[in-house]
Amino acid sequence: MALVYTIAVAVIAYLIGSINSSILISKAVTGKDIRTSGSGNAGATNMLRTMGKKYAVITLVIDILKGVVALLLAKLAINLGAFTSATYIAGVAVVLGHNFPVFFGFKGGKGVATSLGVVLLLDWKIGLITLVVALAVMAISKYVSLGSITAAVIFMVLQIVAMAVTDSFDIARLICVLILGGLLIIRHRANIAR
Repeated sequence: MALVYTIAVAVIAYLIGSINSSILISKAVTGKDIRTSGSGNAGATNMLRTMGKKYAVITLVIDILKGVVALLLAKLAINLGAFTSATYIAGVAVVLGHNFPVFFGFKGGKGVATSLGVVLLLDWKIGLITLVVALAVMAISKYVSLGSITAAVIFMVLQIVAMAVTDSFDIARLICVLILGGLLIIRHRANIAR
């Protein structure tokens, strides 16, 4: 039964992630798909560039909430009998949904805001450290992508250190942490190349 609950959580988390707020908002307000404007990315940064602060903030909040809701659902499923790694699995699934949304031809955003919601709920201390470092890098460098990539690396390192220090090594958790961090870095490969 644990496997069934865990799979159900992963599927639902993916579907939650697939609800792309920037695409929905841009189509509702302008009739155009955000992916045809600016950088072509379906995320808060492109919304800021093309539609302004108001819609960027709305997009940012909704995308963060997707990660939060997916993890709260996973925690509920764990209470019902899902594997304890369900939170990490849900975190990966919701970010995959945001990046490759089934409802929008598998072309979504980079997953930064959704990852932030996930990271904060997985471990708020690590999440806060990651956020502060990312914001500092963004403020100094003026590059959102550099802050996001730095955050991904910091997140992976801190999660691995936390497992080592607390002697709570879990292979499922490790794999999910590496996927979450790796996805963020891979999704910024064009920025890295530039």
